[in-house]
Amino acid sequence: MAIVRLRGQLEKLAGSSQLTVEGDTVTELLQALEGEHASLEGWILDERGVLRRHINVFVNGEPAEPESAVQEQDKIEILPAISGG
Repeated sequence: MAIVRLRGQLEKLAGSSQLTVEGDTVTELLQALEGEHASLEGWILDERGVLRRHINVFVNGEPAEPESAVQEQDKIEILPAISGG
């Protein structure tokens, strides 16, 4: 299982900053994360199951694409973009 670290509002919604989640790709992992934590549903993936544009995902510190592979001991960071004006 990959180690998922949530930041910002996502951490508050999940009630934890670190979780373990299974998935072979970033998208599969995010789908499993939302499935296991209903409070996150719709915050990371949109209604089509596509990563929301204001969410950044990193695998082992490197920017990841939705189809990026995820290995057993990878560290996944999920960060909502910060905006303001």
